[in-house]
Amino acid sequence: MRALALNAGSSSLKAALYELETLPPLAEPPDPVQRAEVDAEPGEPAGGTVRRVLERFGGAVDVVGHRVVHGGEHFREPTHVTDEVRSQIDALSASAPLHNAAALDGVAAAEAALGPGVPQVAVFDTAFHASLAPAAYAYAGPYEWLDSGLRRFGFHGINHEYVAHRAARLLDRELADLRLITCHLGSGCSLAAVRGGVSVDTTMGFTPLEGLPMATRSGSVDPGLLLHLLRSPGCSTEALSELLNQRSGLAGMAGGTGDLREVLADRERGEPRAQLAFDVYVHRLRRALGEMLASLGGVDAVVFTGGIGEAAPAVRAAALEPFDFLGLVLDPDHNAASPEDANIAHDRSRVSVLVIAAREDWAIARSAADVAARAPAA
Repeated sequence: MRALALNAGSSSLKAALYELETLPPLAEPPDPVQRAEVDAEPGEPAGGTVRRVLERFGGAVDVVGHRVVHGGEHFREPTHVTDEVRSQIDALSASAPLHNAAALDGVAAAEAALGPGVPQVAVFDTAFHASLAPAAYAYAGPYEWLDSGLRRFGFHGINHEYVAHRAARLLDRELADLRLITCHLGSGCSLAAVRGGVSVDTTMGFTPLEGLPMATRSGSVDPGLLLHLLRSPGCSTEALSELLNQRSGLAGMAGGTGDLREVLADRERGEPRAQLAFDVYVHRLRRALGEMLASLGGVDAVVFTGGIGEAAPAVRAAALEPFDFLGLVLDPDHNAASPEDANIAHDRSRVSVLVIAAREDWAIARSAADVAARAPAA
């Protein structure tokens, strides 16, 4: 089966094609036969990046998996895209407008290029966190909020689930026996507490804005501060959304694009704003680690993944420094170029620290292939 994974953003597309004779375990990712990342061209119509990728890859495709950021309460597993499913994903776009809309554009473009006979499968970032207990997903607002779907959902679930499985394989342990804190740190950041392969807590909430500071997103902010800003002359909900999503986080504190590499370079030159940005980022990351530790009641391994998690040893070391009392087994070479298998500890009396490369494309393609394989014959 040739399974294509599409991860469509607001201005770019990541794609990977896998040829699968059997369905390997999630923890054993094969290499894709082709991989591409393309940026949208100025004025390019919706779905244009998908069409260009399909032309570049060529050949038959048996199933397409699409990353969909928000699946709401209804979608708890990968799902074959029908007209009804498409409508439900569109309705959820209010909570993830850029990402869900891009995914739907990708579905339409893939259908147009490949024909209706090739199944399209939605793989949801929220699905892994559908296991959260009410205590973890409910906000302490009016009870009616829950009836209206105003609750915490969590995101980055595709990668949190993958690295949990991969960590168990690297540690030669049963996932069912492990308590893991998985740290997805990139332009978007979230942590998850994973017990026995099940998400029991996470830092993102109703939208991907809650939780840690990110490249351009603020993360959690006192609601009273937001009310104060909304009462300010000239402030609108649209302006506040743009401020919190595009002009905050590392970019807002340090200036620049929010790329951590820029922040670290400016910090080395003694720039006070960059130092503040780094300190705030690490402080909030430490606090989130403590929250996940409390939700688990202990931890067997801490996993770092994502662009920052894999490539910023200074962040890993600073974040874990207060947790030395746990007997952390750190990566012996914090400057290791290759993240995968960077640290494997077999002493079960201590806490392992692993750096695992994100493989969302593999998780999406595998889920799509699984849905296609289980579908009844036409």
